[in-house]
Amino acid sequence: MKKALIVGINDYAPIGSGGPDLNGCINDARDMANTLVICGFNPSKIKILTNQNATRANILNYLKALINSSSKGDSLVFYYSGHGTRVANIGADLEIDGLDEAICPHDYATAGVIRDDDFKAVLDKLKAGVNMEVIFDCCYSGTGTRKMDLGIESELTFETARYIPPMLEDEFYMTYASEIKASGNSKKANIITKALVPVAGLNHTLWAACKDNQVSMEGNMSGQIRGYFTYHFCKVLRATNGNVIRKTLDRQVAVALAAMGAAQINQTESISTEFSQKIFS
Repeated sequence: MKKALIVGINDYAPIGSGGPDLNGCINDARDMANTLVICGFNPSKIKILTNQNATRANILNYLKALINSSSKGDSLVFYYSGHGTRVANIGADLEIDGLDEAICPHDYATAGVIRDDDFKAVLDKLKAGVNMEVIFDCCYSGTGTRKMDLGIESELTFETARYIPPMLEDEFYMTYASEIKASGNSKKANIITKALVPVAGLNHTLWAACKDNQVSMEGNMSGQIRGYFTYHFCKVLRATNGNVIRKTLDRQVAVALAAMGAAQINQTESISTEFSQKIFS
């Protein structure tokens, strides 16, 4: 059985204007949902959370339910389009234990972000024989916005980075990350920053819109504000009806991003054998 949880957040708390809102994430979520239907997902098995419904509690609870209700042979998808950020990881001994990448739910300002370690705790419960694709169209580092002529006829050519600047206490550690040693009790190597989910023993495939030192952008694509990565990712899936191996999908998305001059390079992580297998299998 194929099942999916799709999250797209344009409107960040407070509801309405006033938050660090985006414009293309709902469009991305809609496109991803429709694309999955083309790829064989039953609409009744696709759960969508957007804006004020995409709270920290809801995202984690629905993700846990998606994983806990799965069985061997199932194919799962978790998709997120919205803001990303980085936060300092302070160990139980109050020592700096690296930097966590994180996504920002609608209520992140009060409920907190969802860190990579939070996701790992949930994904570790994935049953053997269950395939899972985790897809993130958000930033993990970088700042600012910029404007670029995409060669598309439209008045809207502004780009926006899907990134929430870190708190001062986190920004400080990021600035000096290369000079700070991980705590002696850390199980990590001498690498302060880490991917959203550790590759070692990875039990799923992670699709990231950009490398962890880049920003993921949204802008005008054929008259609609879209995340560049999701736009091309879904375009390839629709063209192939999902009948494409992962390394080919990764390469075609990378070529499309480069061709439009996007300042981001998509990144895919999994165990090596999965790269030669079809997505969703």
